[in-house]
Amino acid sequence: MSNPKPAAPAAIDTTKPSHFIRQAIEHDLEKGTYAQRHWGGSPGDGPHHLAGAPDPAKIRTRFPPEPNGYLHIGHAKSIWLNFSLAQEYGGVCHLRFDDTNPEKEEQEYVDSIREMVHWLGWSHGFADNPREPGVPQPHKYFASDDFDFMYRAAEYLIEAGHAYVDEQTAEQMRAARGDFGTPGTNSPFRDRSPAENLARFRQMRAGQHPDGAMVLRARIDMASPNINLRDPAIYRIRHATHHRTGDTWCIYPMYTYAHPIEDALEQITHSICTLEFEDQRPFYDWVLERLCEGGLLTAPPPRQYEFARLNVGHVITSKRKLRQLVEEGHVAGWDDPRMPTLAGLRRRGYTPEALRLFAERSGVTKTSNAWTDYAALDAALRETLDPHAPRAMAVLEPVKLVIENWAEVFGSDDHLEPCHAPVHPHHPELGQRHFMLGREVWIERSDYEETPPKGFFRLFPPRIDASGNAVPGSKVRLKYGYVIECLGAAKSEAGCASVVRANIIKDTKSGTPGADSVKVKGVITWVGVHDGLPAEVRLVDRLFTEEQPDAGGRDFLSVLNPNSLHVTQAVVEPSLARAQPEDRFQFERHGFFVADRLDHQAGGPLVFNRIAGLKDSWGK
Repeated sequence: MSNPKPAAPAAIDTTKPSHFIRQAIEHDLEKGTYAQRHWGGSPGDGPHHLAGAPDPAKIRTRFPPEPNGYLHIGHAKSIWLNFSLAQEYGGVCHLRFDDTNPEKEEQEYVDSIREMVHWLGWSHGFADNPREPGVPQPHKYFASDDFDFMYRAAEYLIEAGHAYVDEQTAEQMRAARGDFGTPGTNSPFRDRSPAENLARFRQMRAGQHPDGAMVLRARIDMASPNINLRDPAIYRIRHATHHRTGDTWCIYPMYTYAHPIEDALEQITHSICTLEFEDQRPFYDWVLERLCEGGLLTAPPPRQYEFARLNVGHVITSKRKLRQLVEEGHVAGWDDPRMPTLAGLRRRGYTPEALRLFAERSGVTKTSNAWTDYAALDAALRETLDPHAPRAMAVLEPVKLVIENWAEVFGSDDHLEPCHAPVHPHHPELGQRHFMLGREVWIERSDYEETPPKGFFRLFPPRIDASGNAVPGSKVRLKYGYVIECLGAAKSEAGCASVVRANIIKDTKSGTPGADSVKVKGVITWVGVHDGLPAEVRLVDRLFTEEQPDAGGRDFLSVLNPNSLHVTQAVVEPSLARAQPEDRFQFERHGFFVADRLDHQAGGPLVFNRIAGLKDSWGK
């Protein structure tokens, strides 16, 4: 696969807030730190790239997920940061799968990661797949493609005296490592000759030893104040089938060893990762310095930069805990609309634009304990969706309203009065929605109160006030229709209103000269019984009641929100018959909804998920 062309260097947008990673990139571009690099057309060692042409990419970044689970909201920020910086500075961002752990990785996760990166809109650094012309595919690399080089590099480190095979047990190595106040103790195998270590390492490669029998360790400094430099393991034995290489290997590199090598082979300039890798940066640099000394890699090597991960309130992002939610049936799957996975967020209806805006607004800092309110995500959603989402009326908890004097006004109980409304109030070019008002309509159950509280301006029946005076029933407007006067309601055995009764006030139809002849304070939405469509509506809310569900070691399952999902049988206006999966709408009064991407069928069962309300009401 040929390397994708980098984007033309864009003029720096000075309106964007600067941060330390952007400053580092601009400094390197100004100083020409990587200006002399070459690119061999694909990842490779030093000689491979030196034989290539000057690198057309000003910078190279990468998004390197391990394919052992589904991406979550925290990954959205890393995707945004790496791809947007490459795009902004005329570079290329690589999608790389760090598949060095054969026991947890599957092709299913590779496919889902690729899909989510593409869905988020980052086609920069993608190339056409010749087998699927016109279908953008990630320009992707796999760590497993570099296993041969990693093994060759490990043999070099052994021969140079920088690595040795340790046959202590895991418990012995752990005890000998020391702690922050105690230096480590050298392994009894540390001073073997390079020839002896090389022989043992080749035995490991040949499968002559069981899992855990020995490891290859870097030979650095057991007294280092940075515990990560106390001879870290770089290879372990794992007799496991890899999802891409099969049983070719029975030894696998540790992530902290593989990661810098992958960056260097891909000519990454700025290796951006989250803050928990900050203590590993000295080992990252040590690996690259040793391999550059041996001529296996070219200088200058990549440099690692760490930023604080995205912590979102009322969310957990631990893959283990997310898997527990799925396997124990607390949610319906990885793409359950309540899940913080990107697949779940997509199914709930969040847009790529909202997620990118949310990631950008969360900032790029070194502050590790900062939390972002979930309401900020909904705010980004409203801001990006409100200007474009078509409007529609829906009744989520329907009760029937019967207009008693319909035949008197229109001459027949069967008469249907045409009504219309704009598809979007600020975009007249989008046209009109059309629906029918008849003698019977559906209204929200909450729009009727037999004994109205103070400030209630919707439907309530005639009554006798405290002074003994008769007070007529309330008058409200059926939105886009007529003003009606409430007469009362029939009740069910449970005491709830089963049918609300009203009279229509003639010549008050919206858009006609008499529309303002009767002043009302209340306007309610409705759907006609004649042309309304049944729909399942899923009211989705936050999965946890606490902002930090697993804080202090708390059992996160103990704070599951029992009201995180409420399913109701609703009625929606006829224009929604044409809705396609993932079409988004603003249901007037109720918020933003999406046609479920899996269960919704145009011309068949209609299913809508609530994305967010019109305003944040959590905890209010």
